[in-house]
Amino acid sequence: MNLSQLLYHFKEELKDVYEEEEVKSIFSISVEHLLQLRRSQLMLNWEKEPEQETLHSFLRILNGLKAQKPIQYLLGEAFFYGAVFKVNEAVLIPRPETEELVDWILEEKAQAPAVIDFGTGTGCIAISLKKHLKDASVTAVDISEEALRIASENALINQTEVSFIQADILTFQSESKFDIIVSNPPYITEKERAEMHQNVLAHEPHLALFVTDERPLLFYEAVADFALRNLKENGALFFEINEYLSKETIQMLKDKSFVFIELRKDMQGKDRMICARLN
Repeated sequence: MNLSQLLYHFKEELKDVYEEEEVKSIFSISVEHLLQLRRSQLMLNWEKEPEQETLHSFLRILNGLKAQKPIQYLLGEAFFYGAVFKVNEAVLIPRPETEELVDWILEEKAQAPAVIDFGTGTGCIAISLKKHLKDASVTAVDISEEALRIASENALINQTEVSFIQADILTFQSESKFDIIVSNPPYITEKERAEMHQNVLAHEPHLALFVTDERPLLFYEAVADFALRNLKENGALFFEINEYLSKETIQMLKDKSFVFIELRKDMQGKDRMICARLN
């Protein structure tokens, strides 16, 4: 079976799960992963026949896709901010909108900043910041031991030095002061669960996704309280937020005496990021 025939097989098998253009994109990602052929090269290699072992890998990916498992978990990696990150079902797949949050933090252009990232998951925020702020001191916190194992591997892969701490955001305390405090904590309410795709619900870690309807800002409040104690003068607190709770998040920060609160939209026009300061 050559690559052209294999793509047709993917389209037929996945037509009830994905749109055709999405199948083409997923197939291209699979080809690049298994054969090291980029999309432009694929166009010149449709007649190429993968070896039997590689063909079995394609079919394994196809079976996973039919079960609505995200392609990143099937390949064991995801791309974020120009780098490769290992992923498994213990961590959220890094999202493009989180890249926009990293962009915003890097606009600070702080010299040798002390940074802490709460709910680090794959470590994508912390590691990306360290890669672009060479003199920064970066700490990353997560409650999940398995997530921290993956994040530590990602730091090694990306040749970055990050200090990882296993702790609960709700109770973590430190004597250290930080120039940048950042968090992309769980923020999806239970009532929003019904709107989510099955491939997210079935495979991505609920610990990193959901909060109760009664206290949707629970983790934001905890990180904000930490910032009240541990943010350096002229430091900044950054959050990725629930688009439906931007007003409530801003009000919470105002109630805790934060000032210069700025809300930004992501590329899709959704309220997605907040920066707040104490002075």
